[in-house]
Amino acid sequence: MTDEGSIAGDHWFEPLAEHLGSAYLRYSFTKGTEQEVDFAVDALSLAPGMRVLDVGCGPGRHSHALADRGFVVHGIDISQRFVDIAAATELDRAARDGDARSGVATFQRLDARALAFDEEFDAAVCLCQGAFGLLTGDGENDLVMAGIARALRPGGRAIVSAFNAYFAVKYHTDAEFDAATGITHEVTELRNESGEPRSAELWTGCWTPKELRDIAVRNGLVVDAVVSSDPGLYRPDPPSVESSEFLLLVRKPHRPGR
Repeated sequence: MTDEGSIAGDHWFEPLAEHLGSAYLRYSFTKGTEQEVDFAVDALSLAPGMRVLDVGCGPGRHSHALADRGFVVHGIDISQRFVDIAAATELDRAARDGDARSGVATFQRLDARALAFDEEFDAAVCLCQGAFGLLTGDGENDLVMAGIARALRPGGRAIVSAFNAYFAVKYHTDAEFDAATGITHEVTELRNESGEPRSAELWTGCWTPKELRDIAVRNGLVVDAVVSSDPGLYRPDPPSVESSEFLLLVRKPHRPGR
């Protein structure tokens, strides 16, 4: 499903996604999908049949894995190329598995800064710097967090990944870290499905546990935990300098008297 009117504005990542296409899934950080989804399902206390919003779904790897586990998933991404790949893959998986697959995933081109869902989902995931990590303008991440909060039903839960600022300062030797903004900048080379290279600049927001707690609370969410993790190795470890990412686990409070 495409909704061009729901795009708040172009983003620097769109042409990179257009170039990468399905080659995105060759990168090592995409290989831990099953473990990441298992952790998310357990951490969010999800039960099959629940509706899950995948914010910044990319080519849909987490959405597909959630659908395989019996969830009704809606993935959104700013890249039409990624949305098309995710939708085509979903058709293939549904045809392959038939009635043995109880879940389903749908996809929509939508800017995470312009989420208009209203208490439609039991849970939300925003993983692998999906939208949240790639937004670096003032107030942009608050727009994403506020949209996630609105999308959740009261009592609904969410998991959001974010780059670890401490790790970036200590280990990101190939990137420039701006201490004033908490943003890393690097120049790299991306190859598409045909192996054609393209030089790319990447900007990524980095976070401390306090900053993650603050943005969640500021947008009306209750923080259950901030834990240290790495791609493909999600785990409930306390925050540290040595993990590349943090996972923010939050929930939307029930209304008073309910």
